[in-house]
Amino acid sequence: MSPDQIVQMIFDVYNRVGHRQYGESVTELQHALQTATFAMQFNSSDDVVVASLLHDYGHLQHDEGEDVANRGIDMRHEDLGAIKLKHFFGAEILEPIRLHVAAKRYLCHKSQTYVDGLSPASRLSLEIQGGPMSDSESIEFEFNPYYKSAVELRRFDDMGKVPGMETPTLESFYSLVLSFVR
Repeated sequence: MSPDQIVQMIFDVYNRVGHRQYGESVTELQHALQTATFAMQFNSSDDVVVASLLHDYGHLQHDEGEDVANRGIDMRHEDLGAIKLKHFFGAEILEPIRLHVAAKRYLCHKSQTYVDGLSPASRLSLEIQGGPMSDSESIEFEFNPYYKSAVELRRFDDMGKVPGMETPTLESFYSLVLSFVR
């Protein structure tokens, strides 16, 4: 597959199933676009912007329904997304995607204020995903060279739940995503 075909394949998935609800008041596609938009607005590096756009790609890979967290199921979407994208991107994109759930657990360990600011859906999924990290898990997480990018992505992920927010189109990210395809 050519790099253009890879990006088109990924975008086709968003266009085909991105209308599904995210568990908040936005769709999967709106959430992806908002997360990437916030990354751009905060002048994040291009790799964090792309990882922000693609961070929930794993949610689009299963047909378990939109209410999996309500049923107590952890689809491990962070791993599923990284696995599905592993042949197309390098670690600078894949690792923040893979680690964005761990980053939520890490931030919950580090800050009660962060926990207090989580949406109800994020609180529910936190419990299913293992709850806040322990001290030892937190220390181990900080040894990952991509942990800061994952934490940065996570903060944009938490912000990307605004009903009716104006964002660039998915297609406007095409060239940027293409620049990271290997």
